[in-house]
Amino acid sequence: MDFLGRVNIFTEVAKCQSFSGAAKALGITSSAVSKQVQNLEYELQVKLFNRTTRKVSLTEEGDLFYKRARSALESLSEAREELNDLHSTPKGSLRVSLPLSLGLQYLKAPIAAFARDYPDVHMDVYFEDRKVNVAEEEVDIAFRIGVLKDTSLIAKKIVSIPIELFTSPLYLKDKPLIKTPDDLKEHNVFEYTRSPEAHSWKYIDDMGVEGAVALKSSFSCDNVEMMKEAALAGIGVFIAPRIFVKQELAQGQLVRVLEKYHTIPERNLYALFPPNQYISRRTRMFIDYIQQYCLDNLRPF
Repeated sequence: MDFLGRVNIFTEVAKCQSFSGAAKALGITSSAVSKQVQNLEYELQVKLFNRTTRKVSLTEEGDLFYKRARSALESLSEAREELNDLHSTPKGSLRVSLPLSLGLQYLKAPIAAFARDYPDVHMDVYFEDRKVNVAEEEVDIAFRIGVLKDTSLIAKKIVSIPIELFTSPLYLKDKPLIKTPDDLKEHNVFEYTRSPEAHSWKYIDDMGVEGAVALKSSFSCDNVEMMKEAALAGIGVFIAPRIFVKQELAQGQLVRVLEKYHTIPERNLYALFPPNQYISRRTRMFIDYIQQYCLDNLRPF
C-alpha cells in the first residue's frame, strides 16, 4: 500500500478512536489496519497513537499529523468532486438543517421539488430550532433567521425577514391601548426562550429614532407556532417574523401592533456553510433553488 493509502487508514482510526471501528468503516480487517498504521509510524519515525486494551488516542505528534493529513485529504476529495461537477449532473449527499416552523410552513415544498428534479442527490433534511454547529456536525447547509454574528462561517443572504409585533383583537378588547413602545410595559409580551438576549424589544421609528423597552411576560416558549396559538387565544402580544402570520393577518384573526416602529437589527434568512470547504455544484444549485422560491413567496407583503 502506498503512503497516501496508509494516511487515509490512519485518519479513519483517529476519527473512530478505534482500530476495529476504522476497519469496519473501511471494509478491511483490524489486523490490516494495525499493520498499515505501524508501517506509517515506521516511515514517519514517530509514534502516532497511544494504545491500551480499552482506548486508542493520538499522541502529540499524532494529533499534529492528523490535523494536517485530514485537511490534505479533504482538499484532494474536494478537488476530485469539483472536477466531476464540471461534467456531471448533480449527485451525492446533501445534509441540510432548517428552522422548524420555517421549514414546515414554507420550505418543505421547494425541498421536495428539488429532490424530484434531481433524484441523484440524496437529501438528508433536519428541522430543528437549536443552533447547529455546522462544521462539527458535518452539515452542508444550515438555514437560519437572525443577525449574522459568527464570521467564521460562510454565509449567503437569501431574503429579508421582517420581525414585528402581533396580537389578536380578542386580547386588545379589554386591554390598555398600545400607541408607543413604552405602552408594552403594561402588556403580556411573550418571551422567546431561544433568544440569547434579555427579554426586550429594540426598535427604530419612521423618523430614524432608535430605542429599547424591557418587556414582561407570563408566557414563555421556544416555538413561534405556539406563541401564535397563544396570541390567537387572547393571551398577549408576540414578536415574530411576519411570514408566519400572513394568513391570520389576512383573515383578521391577528393584527400588527406599533406599525410605525420596526424591529432592529434587521433579520434575514441566511444559508450558512462550513469554512474552508469547497461548495459543491449540488449545494450551489440547491441554494439557488431555495432562494428563488423565497424571493417569489417570502417577500415582505
